[in-house]
Amino acid sequence: MTSDQATLTRPVSSIDPFSDDFLADPYPHHHALREAGPAVWLERYGIWAMARHEQVRDALTDWQTYCSGAGVGLSDFRKEPPWRPPSIILEADPPLHTKTRAVLNRILSPGAIKVLRETFDREAETLVARLVERREFDGVADLAEPYPLKVFPDAVGLSADGRENLLPYGNMVFNSFGPRNDLFNRAMANAGPVRDWIMSKCSRVALAPDGLGMQIFHAVDSGELTEDEAGMLVRSFLSAGIDTTVYGLGNTLYCLARHPRQWANLRENPALIRGAFEEVLRFEAPVQTFFRTTTRDVDVGGIRLGDGEKVLLFLAAANRDPRRWENADRFDVTRRATGHMTFGTGIHGCVGQAVARLEVEAILSQLVKRVAAIEMTGEPQRRLNNTLRGFDHLPLRFVPA
Repeated sequence: MTSDQATLTRPVSSIDPFSDDFLADPYPHHHALREAGPAVWLERYGIWAMARHEQVRDALTDWQTYCSGAGVGLSDFRKEPPWRPPSIILEADPPLHTKTRAVLNRILSPGAIKVLRETFDREAETLVARLVERREFDGVADLAEPYPLKVFPDAVGLSADGRENLLPYGNMVFNSFGPRNDLFNRAMANAGPVRDWIMSKCSRVALAPDGLGMQIFHAVDSGELTEDEAGMLVRSFLSAGIDTTVYGLGNTLYCLARHPRQWANLRENPALIRGAFEEVLRFEAPVQTFFRTTTRDVDVGGIRLGDGEKVLLFLAAANRDPRRWENADRFDVTRRATGHMTFGTGIHGCVGQAVARLEVEAILSQLVKRVAAIEMTGEPQRRLNNTLRGFDHLPLRFVPA
């Protein structure tokens, strides 16, 4: 088949999913991509995109056809060197992934999460009480950032010094999944010192004896991992476990401030808290996209994808696919939002999702008790990122209960 014929039989789009316009308001573009077809050729980057729920879910569950080992960003690790050694959990396929995932699954088991609950609840209570007293504050700088930056590094066993490097590092990681655009260049401006600090925190000697990080090193002692692999898994904790929760918490506050009736619902029925966070994850996904790379020719709804092609999976577009969700563009805390793609699914489903849920539920439980209304006091400011969606500033007021 000539390339002209191939173009005629496949949907083609000139949309740039990494432009500021797209990132500031992705939803109309998501709609266009979903309606264009089950797979769409993005001519600007020479890659495929999938935006419908069924295709995104199927690609995420079929790791044999859609691999992660060539990188989960735009860049193909088989053709160009990555800016940092690839993650041996996120950017790995079985058998390596099977080994590293088993260790993390054990360390983040339901029993282990239960142990964290008391501390997370106590920290949430202290922080929310302080903000209720203040009344007006920035939802990002005063809540969404400081809470995860305290409880999660504490749980990992990270010392308190230098934690201001964690957010810039996460910003580097998530912007690096896109093209080498302005967002990437700005994120990388101070890469050297930040990366050096992170690496210095991933060794056995840097970690507290009773934290999650040291438990990873216990897997070295039992022969499951090498010392280097353990360090890289600690690094994965620090790169994937902070920003995603910061954005998720900010988006939660934003949704509840924007939809006061839903906040009232939640206060009347606190049993909805867990489901309400799932609805935030569906409706305003903190993680918008991830890439996979095909390992063979594959047919997607009658469209032929070749071997070795990059595929951009629009998790957030799948989350609002009307083929899957009724009133998909409506925020509703009573909805059963299970099946959203924000944490991924299949063998690469987010390994730390239980920790993120625990953090947000701890905060929401305190808010439901102490806050009658969450009000926006000014225009929120977006923080653009090639992969994540969230806020830089979120001016809020808590009306005490």
